Amino acid sequence: MHMTRAFLIYSALMTLVVVASNVLVQYPLPGSIAGLALGDLLTFGAFSYPFAFLVTDLTNRQFGPAIARRVVVVGFAVAVLLSIYLATPRIAIASGTAFLVGQLLDISVFNRLRRQSWWKAPLVGSLIGSLIDTALFFSLAFAPVFVALGPNEPFAIEWAPLLGLFAAEAPRWISWALGDLTVKILTGLVMLLPYGALMSVLKPMPGVAARG
Repeated sequence: MHMTRAFLIYSALMTLVVVASNVLVQYPLPGSIAGLALGDLLTFGAFSYPFAFLVTDLTNRQFGPAIARRVVVVGFAVAVLLSIYLATPRIAIASGTAFLVGQLLDISVFNRLRRQSWWKAPLVGSLIGSLIDTALFFSLAFAPVFVALGPNEPFAIEWAPLLGLFAAEAPRWISWALGDLTVKILTGLVMLLPYGALMSVLKPMPGVAARG
């Protein structure tokens, strides 16, 4: 795949994932399971955002960290601008900050581990990036201490059973953050399947380490 064409494709995919996640994170899951309200535990954004790590890792594998960082920056810039209109300015700021830090951390970890077993770089990078991304996003987007960034969504600051499971209660956004992180960890494991399947197709360019 030609580098310029690949760069545009990866950048477009990254933008699509982040914009979709910025919109979907505002919508809690409906319904319940075994009496547990899914809306207390998860938003739809938890299922779309992990694909950003797949895009970053495939770019890093094929073209190296420098090009991967460019894809992250392009996706960040375009997604934040679009998200201001499709979501809210506060969501856009929170998403942009968390996205940039989490993805750049993923690139750094991936690059350190790329010569080890093929699964270690994408898995460890996405897990560490997800942890930081989740903490930053939900704090900036919903925590009252950051109200200067914009008003809180009323449903986010309502109190709910922690993780939808325990008797102890916490603001709903904290339960969302823990549920979101759980889904990201599980999705990070699942994303190894498409990553592994594409390894034979998207091979590293000359000069880029072969493993990872």
